[in-house]
Parts: sequence; C-alpha cells; structure tokens
Amino acid sequence: MTQAFHRVWLKVTAIVIGAFGPVFSLGTMSASSAPARWTLDLLGWRLDRPSTYDAPNTQFLSALTGGFLLGWGVTIWCLSVWVYDAAPEGVRRSVLAGTLAWFCLDSAGSIASGNPSNVAFNVLVLLIAVGPLWRPAKDQA
Repeated sequence: MTQAFHRVWLKVTAIVIGAFGPVFSLGTMSASSAPARWTLDLLGWRLDRPSTYDAPNTQFLSALTGGFLLGWGVTIWCLSVWVYDAAPEGVRRSVLAGTLAWFCLDSAGSIASGNPSNVAFNVLVLLIAVGPLWRPAKDQA
C-alpha cells in the first residue's frame, strides 16, 4: 500500500462516517425523520417493530449524533488533505484509533441496549472505513 492510496482511502473513510451525519440530522423533525428511522430499523434489525422519532429527546439525540458524525467525517477529510503529507503515520494511527474506539463503544452499547445485530453492521462499516489503513504505507521516497 502506498501513501497515495492511503490518502485516497482516508477520503473513503471520511465519506463512510460523514454520510451518517445528514441521515441522523434529518431525524430532528417528524417530516424528515424517515431516513433516520429506516437506518435505525435496519441497524437494529427491527423490521417487524419500526422505530419512532416522536420523542423530543430522541430528536435531540439524533441532532447531536448527526453533528458529531458529520464533524468526524469532515475532520478525517481535512487530515487527508492538510496534514497527511507532514505526518502520514500519525494521521493513519489517529484515524485507526478513533475508528476502533467507535467500534468498541458502539458495539458494546448496541449489545447492552438489546440491539446486538448492529455489531454485524459495525463490523462491515469498520472493514470499509479502515480498509488498507490497518497497515502502514510503504514510503514513497
């Protein structure tokens, strides 16, 4: 794997993470909550008992989640553009550490909340988001 490929993959990671932001932000209003409800139903494998987004606290949590996910995606994109050339291994390790931290806490919370099916989806997102970042890039010099 080259550093150029890692730089491109960081953008893939940014899109994978950041794309969830607008989906959950749409959950803040009843009229636009369908994508967020559908996502929760799929991730929780609740196809027979759909989620609702009627509670104000749920809508608020959805706004926070959407904001954090979009911000995290934008941060990874910016790291790939503005920082990667100066510290490719530091950027790779930082993104890897953040993604693994998300995976562990999100998966543990999913199990604790009675949604263990989300762990399978988390594995898929982890594999896509991390991709070749598991291994250091070969120096291009």
